[in-house]
Amino acid sequence: MFEKLDFIEDKYKDLSNKVADPEIIGDQKVWQKYIKELSDMEPIVNQYKEYKEVKDGIAEAKSILEESDDEEFRDMAKMELSDLEDRLPDIEANLKLLLIPKDPNDEKNVLVEIRAGAGGDEAGLFGSDLLRMYTRYAERQRWKVEMMSLSETGVGGIKEVVFMIKGKGAYSRLKFESGVHRVQRIPATESGGRIHTSTTTVAVLPEVNDVEIDVNMNDVRVDVFRSSGNGGQSVNTTDSAVRLTHIPTGIVVSCQDEKSQLKNKDKAFKILKARIYDRELAAQNAEIAQERKSQVGTGDRSERIRTYNFPQGRVTDHRINLTLYKLDQILDGVIDEIIDSLITTDQAEKLKSIE
Repeated sequence: MFEKLDFIEDKYKDLSNKVADPEIIGDQKVWQKYIKELSDMEPIVNQYKEYKEVKDGIAEAKSILEESDDEEFRDMAKMELSDLEDRLPDIEANLKLLLIPKDPNDEKNVLVEIRAGAGGDEAGLFGSDLLRMYTRYAERQRWKVEMMSLSETGVGGIKEVVFMIKGKGAYSRLKFESGVHRVQRIPATESGGRIHTSTTTVAVLPEVNDVEIDVNMNDVRVDVFRSSGNGGQSVNTTDSAVRLTHIPTGIVVSCQDEKSQLKNKDKAFKILKARIYDRELAAQNAEIAQERKSQVGTGDRSERIRTYNFPQGRVTDHRINLTLYKLDQILDGVIDEIIDSLITTDQAEKLKSIE
């Protein structure tokens, strides 16, 4: 750990000199890059500086106790030593947390995809419940929600919905929501009172820009067609709907919610880029998972992560064995307790790799 800290401290000093260099200041792109790196390293460097000051203070206090005959001076040194030794474990713990590699996507907006799985209409209805849960959570965080694509069932449920949540740190809070969400409840159409089990799939994708993912337009087939379903006068009477097919990966995205073909195309490209990026990210994570399997899972959408049991008012996250009897609150978007527990567990797993 301390080799890493020494390296970071040396790099921080080097970058501090570089950002003051007139030649580098003249190249704003490089200068901004260095400033960002300095900003990221500053909390670690400051904490390491405090750590070394405390260690020096401990050594000095022990030296006084060994060498001084002045009782009053020795009493002061004892008090100082006790205070510094109490502070040291917290500083060491903070340093370890700061050394956990940051997810470069953590501060980004997210695209959330919800799809009905097994269970027919009941799966679609639960998809609507999850849509409301995440929308309410975003409202509580004062984040903005933008609908990108919506395909509904005939009974008030959803086949598939894609929406964007815009807010600082949205991905850091929601990235562990990817996976299969299972619901156990008695459907309204069930006359015998039997509990049915249905599933809905959630995928949380970081928003990406053109710098991070380069999509060759020659690899994308663009089809336009007439929108279907409810939508007002011009939505389903003009060729405003857009379907994008990324030929190398086979990823298909359709958008038809807007009256404007241009707006539908823009939304479809945002979703397409996020899905391509997510596929690349999944491949990277699979390699990492071979070395270290996180307790909170891989983010694979086929992984069952949570069960919502209506008869018992219970929600269980299977990755961390967390059970809360707060179903109504959770479905109303009060999910910080689950999210905080997932983040804490993930950090604890990553801390094991830091010596």
